[in-house]
Amino acid sequence: MIKRYSLPKMSAIWQEENKFKKMLHVEIAACEALAGLGRIPKAALSAIKKRAGFNVERIKEIEKKTNHDVVAFLMNLSENIGDEAKYVHLGMTSSDVLDTSLSIMMKEAADILLDDLRLLLKALRGKARQHKNTVMIGRSHGMHAEPTTFGLKMALFYDETHRNLKRIEDAREVISVGKISGAVGTYANVSPDVEKLACKRLDLKPANISTQILQRDRHAQYLSAIAITGASLEKFATEIRHLQRTEVGEVEEYFSPAQKGSSAMPHKKNPIICERICGLARVLRANAYASLENMPLWHERDISHSSVERVIIPDSTILLDYMLNKFTDVIRKLLVYEETMKENLEKSRGVIYSQRALLELIDKGLTRIDAYNAVQNCAMISQKDGVSFKIILENDKKVRSYLTREEIAALFDVNYHTAYVGEIFKKVGI
Repeated sequence: MIKRYSLPKMSAIWQEENKFKKMLHVEIAACEALAGLGRIPKAALSAIKKRAGFNVERIKEIEKKTNHDVVAFLMNLSENIGDEAKYVHLGMTSSDVLDTSLSIMMKEAADILLDDLRLLLKALRGKARQHKNTVMIGRSHGMHAEPTTFGLKMALFYDETHRNLKRIEDAREVISVGKISGAVGTYANVSPDVEKLACKRLDLKPANISTQILQRDRHAQYLSAIAITGASLEKFATEIRHLQRTEVGEVEEYFSPAQKGSSAMPHKKNPIICERICGLARVLRANAYASLENMPLWHERDISHSSVERVIIPDSTILLDYMLNKFTDVIRKLLVYEETMKENLEKSRGVIYSQRALLELIDKGLTRIDAYNAVQNCAMISQKDGVSFKIILENDKKVRSYLTREEIAALFDVNYHTAYVGEIFKKVGI
């Protein structure tokens, strides 16, 4: 059963308690690997697993002196474990623990985001099917173009969201690696077998090669996938914002009976969730840019990436989780005004069928240039004088020399424009 709302769970991944818990899992997995290879006594492993524990406040207290979080963590473990603590972190460096535990947390966060995306896909699929044949005007450059359906808009959102699901899946795979290879990645003090066995216990793959750290192209791909998903949400939200404008009025975010839209204007009902999503998408893009800046580090490692990641990775996963849940709720509750869509479809007095007229005249023997000029002239008169495009065509001598009144009337059949909606839905898989 996919969860309804996951933000508290996502936030919990990035709490210090969970961070140190994952670090402990990595240390224990390494000890288990060492014991399995006969490098440390099994009795010591048993004692370590039994006594290993930490206290976040105690770690912070120690860190005030050490100015090193991993050393403080290890010192706190030693206080609890006793003499056998000498086998903990054997041959390892801080990033062995930090990077591997970060991979585990990023993997867990990706799982939540994937569940969120599946919920959004379900909502979009339902809305697309509901409005598969709800005809509305399509727009290009913000201007009336040709008829489409609201279901096709939702199907488009569905298809793009499906690609985002794949992007997050790919990013999850890329980040699901660990490294226990020592100070510069040479395994000088800890063998590749330890890394292999420990990563297997942690449900990670060992990196093919590393330095002191996992390479940051992995993290950049992860945050880029998040940013692209956020940009898609912004795109969808922007469309809803445009369609909710007073002059359009075709859809509307749900507005609860007790909700207020403005402190000054009681009549206001604003698309605030969609606006919020558009704003937060900017943060995701900025964070993705920062992750790209983290890729070029000095030699086998410097620490310039670390402080950045402590902000951008938790923030990006939490934000996208929030945005996905919020937008899913928007789609589920979205008010669709079909009658307004019909009214708007007719506002252009039929000029939206101009291409149909153009093609029909070409089919009757006119050159494309002559047909285009004839139809454009009629369309401009219709728009200038506010007269039906159909009437203008019927009264145009050149057009009438090629088309009968019945043929002109047939040009204004909206079903001509929706004939392939079912085929498109099949291609999208809805």
